[in-house]
Amino acid sequence: MRLFAIRDYRHLFGAQVIALFGTGLTTVALGLLAYDLAGPRAGTVLGTALTIKMVMYVIIAPLAAAYIDRLPRRALLVALDVIRGAVVLALPLVSEVWHVYVLIGLLQAGSAAFTPTFQAVIPDIVTDESAYTRALSASQVASTMESLLSPVLAAVALTFMSFDRLFLGTSVGFLVSAVLVLSTRVPDARPSTHAKAWDKAAAGIRTFLATPRLRGIMALNLTVAAAGSIVVVNTVNYVRDELGGSQSDVAWMLAASGTGTLVAALVLPRVLDRVAARTVMITGAAVLVAATTAAVTVVATGLGTWTGTAVIWAVTGVGMALVITPTGKVLRASVERSAIPEVFAAQFSLSHLAWLVTYPIAGWLGTIAGFSLTWSVLAVLAAGGAAGALVLWPRHEERETASVPAAITRHASSNDPSTLVKAA
Repeated sequence: MRLFAIRDYRHLFGAQVIALFGTGLTTVALGLLAYDLAGPRAGTVLGTALTIKMVMYVIIAPLAAAYIDRLPRRALLVALDVIRGAVVLALPLVSEVWHVYVLIGLLQAGSAAFTPTFQAVIPDIVTDESAYTRALSASQVASTMESLLSPVLAAVALTFMSFDRLFLGTSVGFLVSAVLVLSTRVPDARPSTHAKAWDKAAAGIRTFLATPRLRGIMALNLTVAAAGSIVVVNTVNYVRDELGGSQSDVAWMLAASGTGTLVAALVLPRVLDRVAARTVMITGAAVLVAATTAAVTVVATGLGTWTGTAVIWAVTGVGMALVITPTGKVLRASVERSAIPEVFAAQFSLSHLAWLVTYPIAGWLGTIAGFSLTWSVLAVLAAGGAAGALVLWPRHEERETASVPAAITRHASSNDPSTLVKAA
């Protein structure tokens, strides 16, 4: 079955892509808004705003996954798009920092509920198993493309307009996403097999805790978040204050990281056909540790240059892709098909929990103590996550993960963690 021949999936995927790019443009514009409001304290403002985002994702995403079968899903997706569009439209009107925090809380609450709802809809629209697997991969590719193209589009746009106009474009994007969702036939959810909503929310997390390879992914989430926070939170201040760059330069530096992510993501599918996912992901963690170490060295010695920073940012993007891209494959190989939405929702929350730890460090400590100490702390966290993954994800699992996902998928039980341990 050709995936994009399914009309409803095609429209929903288009809605997801547009919403992703809207979120990406908002991230770039938010950094510039923070600098406009707070100047040298922009890192603190941005770090706080992104921390609020992570709190919303960690708390609301699992609750949304738990209660999603009790709500009309199409109406919910449309409402979330409309709310996000209205909030983004209000962002350029703010005059106080606390206004940003309130609006970001509302915006990210909507995004945190949208993602698990979208993921839960896919298996009901794409019923063929192989097409469903490709749908999950397509969603990952869309996220990867957004990390590259959003900063590039922002950089181009900022050569013609002020950053507040980006918020207007983002708002329109969310409304287009809502129209695409309205054009689909999204079935209401089937009743959950879990007696209580919290049981459903906790099922995916219990699976993570019971499965060695998934515990390894939890550790790798910390490595990705530690390295990624340097790029996401500190780029605006580092480029504007240390390198003397412009608004457009900030976006281009972010695009350097996205370019590394895209290049790695394009190469990885063929690599993963021959190399075990664990090997690729542990390699990615090592790359991220090396990149954060290089960032610390550059800032501590005062030898930062445009070219050097762009290279480090690009290498960081490569490392993030090496860790993130195979994650979906490992998740699918660890549980039966009916439990896939639960473990994806759990990974969504657990990965953002790691960012909840690292965003405040990058933002608040970066403003108080400077980049050298802050990036050193994040480099240590990145190394700790990589070391934890090596311990929690034993090497003997490497071959199993790559070679027998079908057996695991058929026989693992999402409601019986002991089965998952045996399968793992």
